[in-house]
Amino acid sequence: MKILTTLSLRLRIFLFFALLAVSGVGLVMASLAIGYARAQANGLASGFVIAGVLSGFGLLALSVGVWFLFDENVARPIERLATGLRSRAHAGAGGVDKHAARYLGDLAPAAEAVSEQLMKSTMDQASIVASETARLSADKARLTALLSEIPVAMILVNPAHQIVLYDKQAAGVLSQVCPPRLNASIFDYFKKGPFLAAHKKMISTGLEQSFTDLAAANGLEFETRLKPLGPGDGYLVIIDDAHTNIAPDQSRPVVFDFDLMEGQATDNLMDMHLNDLTYVVFDTETTGLLPHKDEVVQIGAVRVVKGKIVPGEIVNQLVDPGIEIPPASTKVHGVTNAMVAGKPGIDLAGKHLHDFARGAVLVAHNAPFDMAFLRRHAETCGVEWTHPILDTVLLSAVLYGTTEVHTLDALCERLGVTIPSELRHTALGDAQATAEVLCKMLAMLHSRGVETLAGAIAEAKKHKRLLDDLN
Repeated sequence: MKILTTLSLRLRIFLFFALLAVSGVGLVMASLAIGYARAQANGLASGFVIAGVLSGFGLLALSVGVWFLFDENVARPIERLATGLRSRAHAGAGGVDKHAARYLGDLAPAAEAVSEQLMKSTMDQASIVASETARLSADKARLTALLSEIPVAMILVNPAHQIVLYDKQAAGVLSQVCPPRLNASIFDYFKKGPFLAAHKKMISTGLEQSFTDLAAANGLEFETRLKPLGPGDGYLVIIDDAHTNIAPDQSRPVVFDFDLMEGQATDNLMDMHLNDLTYVVFDTETTGLLPHKDEVVQIGAVRVVKGKIVPGEIVNQLVDPGIEIPPASTKVHGVTNAMVAGKPGIDLAGKHLHDFARGAVLVAHNAPFDMAFLRRHAETCGVEWTHPILDTVLLSAVLYGTTEVHTLDALCERLGVTIPSELRHTALGDAQATAEVLCKMLAMLHSRGVETLAGAIAEAKKHKRLLDDLN
């Protein structure tokens, strides 16, 4: 077989069809010979029948054999080569499997050369970006220190009333109403009526407006100011520290993404581009594998906005399941009965995750399993899980085909995502890894022509049977 690796791809394909032709002629001749012998003994009709049957089944077996060789040595390696190159080009991971493509002539070495050149260009650009990133990080640190010293809570909001920046004081204020989130509507936190009245007056006068507003939930009251920025640039929401109840906490960095200044309507998520969506990537750890009777012991979640993970916006919540955690389950995720004693139940933890995921697409690896636990307790939590859902198992099948392995570990290895061993099978660790996988998949989906949430869901549904086999 080694000599085949030195042949050109065109010659190798010619040999496939030459084998088919020569073997086919040989089979027919052999069948005719057997039929002739049969005709001598049992008559002409019997000879024709046996020759026809042997020829038919022989050609069928030959076709299957040649198809298998072609699929194993040409079609499948080309498919793997394509997905490897796509991973390298759009996710910065993966590469050319030269062993799998050993019978493809010069195609694999040529693809590897292009891949290496691409990575070299990428590394050159990365060094430039790294120096600029270091400078921006220093600027961000100075901004954080500056804002931390100002005794007010400040929130930057875009013209579509979505949050673009909040400082540590604002995080403390917002968290009393709902988890602080970039790209969230400001009306998740404030009553709409008084707020919009002040906003309208600010727009018409161009001047700062002071007013008193109630929180969107729990009856808190805030002394609030709206300060205009440039025309079409949004505005600042300022809340006097004296009128808030900010619990003492470790210093929180300023959280911002100025790409969000150009806000857009989010009424129809299905038509939005995948990179413009907000995702909440989550995972649960449970007492067992039966959603109808087992319980959640830990919830982990991270947020992805504009294709990037938002640092600091996480859920990492131990949950009291109300039942004993079996030792076999503790061995997997490390959560003990002592760890969950006195922690919130699923009613509070599920509601908190629901608030954290407002206006977002939910993402999980094998989502039906995790969603079964949440939906079973939806009434207890007082929520409805109506979010659109993406499953990274199915997205993997869209990108890599159904013949590949689609476990989280396999995906992380394929896409160059590292899960620290101490975080594997913890809810937050698996959610973080799944979020990193998702961010790389978004670029790959774009390269496949999958642009919108509706398109991604439609493609994923084609592989739904994979989840049926898992659950």
